This record gives sequence, C-alpha cells and structure tokens, in this order.
Amino acid sequence: MLGRALRPGEVMVDAEASPQREGPYTFSGRYRVRFVQYAPEAPSRSFAGATPFVADLVPAGRLRAKPVPLFHAAAKAGERTLSIRGPYFVEVAFGDFPYAMRFTPIR
Repeated sequence: MLGRALRPGEVMVDAEASPQREGPYTFSGRYRVRFVQYAPEAPSRSFAGATPFVADLVPAGRLRAKPVPLFHAAAKAGERTLSIRGPYFVEVAFGDFPYAMRFTPIR
C-alpha cells in the first residue's frame, strides 16, 4: 500500500502522529479506502489492545454537515468501500502509531 505509486484519482494521507487533518480533497464517486498502522520498533505488533484508530471525512465549507465515519478500529489495517462526492478534509482524531490511508477510485 505504501510502496506503490499513486494512480490518477488516488489520494494518500500519512502521518507519524494524530490528531491530523489533511486536505481538502475533492472526491467524485465510489472509493476503496484502506488504512494501515505500523510500529517501527515492533513490526509484528497486532494492535488489538491499542488505542483505536479513528478517522473521518469532514465536509469542507459546510458548517452543519456531519462528518462521515471512516474507521474506528484497534487493528493493524482495515478497508471499506463508500461513495464520496465533494470536498472533504481527511481527519484522524486518534491513533498512537504512524499510519497511512489510501483512497482508490472504483471504476
């Protein structure tokens, strides 16, 4: 996930720590969204007992619009598919480890 170059229309966000807000990014259609957390000092860590990784899409420029939940999981990785249209910030509220998220359009 981290080593492959981005294809047209893909969005990748990554950081060493949270909280973090990136964007806004403009989405248009269906996307496969994946996340991965990693512990450089303990590569085999399971993350099952760790603080849940919590990420949302926050609508840009729409004050009363509710965030779209992406992930809330104490896991090393996860994925989901959803339809997203319009400008959004990608916000990671919680997570104790470096992470990456990749949004891949489904054609």
